[in-house]
Amino acid sequence: MISKEEVLGIAKLARLELSEKEVEKMQKDLSSILDYFNLLKKAPKFTKGKQEDKTQIETTTREDKIIEKPASLANNLVQSAPDTQERYIKVKNIF
Repeated sequence: MISKEEVLGIAKLARLELSEKEVEKMQKDLSSILDYFNLLKKAPKFTKGKQEDKTQIETTTREDKIIEKPASLANNLVQSAPDTQERYIKVKNIF
């Protein structure tokens, strides 16, 4: 479990004032977070081109395709505006 001094040090860095009850709660919470990270460290690592166990992971890729978006949508939006100039929508000055 993370010590009280470590919690107070973290609280100081974060500029938090913690009551005694909050320090105890943070000790439990931070300890459980660190325990979860330790659990994740033990999980098997899968890297491309390497097999650390007998399970084979197949990665699939797809070909990149350019999807043409209809310019008519933008044109319709600009045309439906009450006041336009060229391809831009004119709005009132705010200053």
